[in-house]
Amino acid sequence: MKTWFITGISRGLGKALAQAALARGDTVIGTVREGAPALEAGIGKLHVIPVDLTDRAAIAPAVHTAFDKAAQIDVLVNNAGYGLLGALEEATDAEFERLFAVNVFAPFAIIRAALPALRRQGRGHILNITSIAGRAPAGSSGLYSATKSALEGLTQSLAQEIAPFGLKATAVAPGAFRTDFLSEHSLRRSQGGAQYAQSVGTGIARLDAMAGRQLGDPDQAAAAILKLVDAPNPPLHLLLGSDALRRAREKLDTVIDEIDRWEAVTRSTDFAQVD
Repeated sequence: MKTWFITGISRGLGKALAQAALARGDTVIGTVREGAPALEAGIGKLHVIPVDLTDRAAIAPAVHTAFDKAAQIDVLVNNAGYGLLGALEEATDAEFERLFAVNVFAPFAIIRAALPALRRQGRGHILNITSIAGRAPAGSSGLYSATKSALEGLTQSLAQEIAPFGLKATAVAPGAFRTDFLSEHSLRRSQGGAQYAQSVGTGIARLDAMAGRQLGDPDQAAAAILKLVDAPNPPLHLLLGSDALRRAREKLDTVIDEIDRWEAVTRSTDFAQVD
């Protein structure tokens, strides 16, 4: 049996993961911004901590409360977040700052607050829910992609830093899952004109058409994450969804091709080697 600390258990993947963990008898300590999540504890135990992740001062106390409720926390999941669509030029400072506050600065603050206790435990697994948009960005969600790319880089460095303490970290990058992520609950839009209609507008239209028809099943994603945390040697990176797999491979192929084509220029910047 494991004890989980999961941010954002009211809806989407966070809710599905919390329900799957509870169903098998695990303990879930989850955060919500307000209200009570529609979850069945089943044979598990559920504790809910209300916290606004845009309030930086409230994050460390919430983490400390989570550790007070359990002898130890086995899995910490930074799941809470939301999307922002629109052209980079048209995003306001307020939109930019709030997006990074929730998607990047809050996970960082949670990890920083939890690490002393996790190090004392000598075991634990940190999961950062990123996105395929952080690995293969599209031209309609630049700032959202930037937040998820930041979380990807943070996770890769973090895994190396905490390995000597017996701790693990994984960046989980989902594709499109059939949750309410494309609804107004989890997605915001910058106000913009028609100048980006051919690029940003096309991308947003494609996402709008996808709503309610996404390939990904959130319950299957939750089952995959359970397998991940139960594995003796979990991956540093995990893709979820066939669409994420396709986009990641296309991105890698493009990067490798570009590296090869520009290899001579890349190598030309070294000092000349003297025999």
